Amino acid sequence: MSDVTDFSETCAQLADAIVEQGVHVAVAESLTGGNLASELSKAPQAGDWFRGSVIAYHEDVKFGLLEVPEGPVVSETAARAMVATTARLFDAEIVVAVTGEAGPEPDEAAPGTVWFGLDHRGRVSATRKEFDGEPEDVLAQTIAYSLELIESCLR
Repeated sequence: MSDVTDFSETCAQLADAIVEQGVHVAVAESLTGGNLASELSKAPQAGDWFRGSVIAYHEDVKFGLLEVPEGPVVSETAARAMVATTARLFDAEIVVAVTGEAGPEPDEAAPGTVWFGLDHRGRVSATRKEFDGEPEDVLAQTIAYSLELIESCLR
């Protein structure tokens, strides 16, 4: 992979469905550092449906603002807390949260480990994925899967 992936077509298709269904979207990001919000904000009519993003890159922000319990931040518990708090803060029907380890060196988890939180109209779930490649590859795969999660809520 190792190149910049263009998510604009995917986001435009999502935007059409989001507008049609009249829902609002928000995200909580750690690993992606604002890149997911950047992609969503470029989509058509984003000002009508995209509520915003919390970029909680440092663990203290996760513990404080996003109410993640003390402990590992690359975890199911963290992803669930991040997404639930963001849904409440932004009053959005669809919220995705991402927390993970891009690498190249392991920290709390092996490089490529990503936890996704999803809040769809108050139903919270979490999914763990293992992605391969360099940090930029993990980032691109994380954004792509986040967009898939949003799409799954629109079906």
